[in-house]
Amino acid sequence: MKITSFDLHPIAIADGPLRSSYGRHAPYALRTIVELRTDDGFTGWSETYGGDRPLAALEAMRPQVVGMNPFRLAELFTALSSDVTPLGDEVVRGGRSQTYLVPGENPLDEGLRTFAALEIACLDIIGKATGQPVCDVIGGRVRDAVPFSAYLFYKDAGGGGLGPDTRGDEYGEVLTAAACVREARQMIGQYGFGEIKLKGGVLPPDAEIETIQALRQEFGAKYPLRIDPNCAWSVETSVRVGKALRHE
Repeated sequence: MKITSFDLHPIAIADGPLRSSYGRHAPYALRTIVELRTDDGFTGWSETYGGDRPLAALEAMRPQVVGMNPFRLAELFTALSSDVTPLGDEVVRGGRSQTYLVPGENPLDEGLRTFAALEIACLDIIGKATGQPVCDVIGGRVRDAVPFSAYLFYKDAGGGGLGPDTRGDEYGEVLTAAACVREARQMIGQYGFGEIKLKGGVLPPDAEIETIQALRQEFGAKYPLRIDPNCAWSVETSVRVGKALRHE
């Protein structure tokens, strides 16, 4: 079996003015769809970061990918996992986090991110070729179902998109604990989520502590709660927040 074609499909998805530690989201989120085809008719798909740099990193692998056996992932991993090029003190201080960089564009992770996008597409092919779910190809499932979380963001008013493609604002402005509770209630009512995750690192830590406490009060202990500040907090702040929320 050999890969005979390698196509990259850049796409833009309307995205509301969500907030994270990186700032406010643009009107569109950029992603890249990877499509691999083999000489015996199998097609593998994956999805990864969008934008010029991730796209260029994938495109640079074309000579190596076309003609390869999709089962031979170790060779590809060896080539890409050693491809690490620090670019200046800012990147080095950020380590493998994205603290100083747009998500998906840390050169310290570029090789591994590129490999991951190709690996998933190859695993899709491998699963189809063997007639097995990918989870069983890579070691076997440990459960038959997984829970999904209501993914809460603080956000400004607006629904994403631009001009005639502007989208409706489903959740409105969400910049307070009460608004986050409303957002969570709306998501759970529509989709039936049984867990809640808050994208933090946006408001002062005490305000985000208040949000988690308000969510616990509203939904009770049966709803697991998580908060992800996206590398925005120091160790000291993280410890303080953890202690404040230890019983939540």
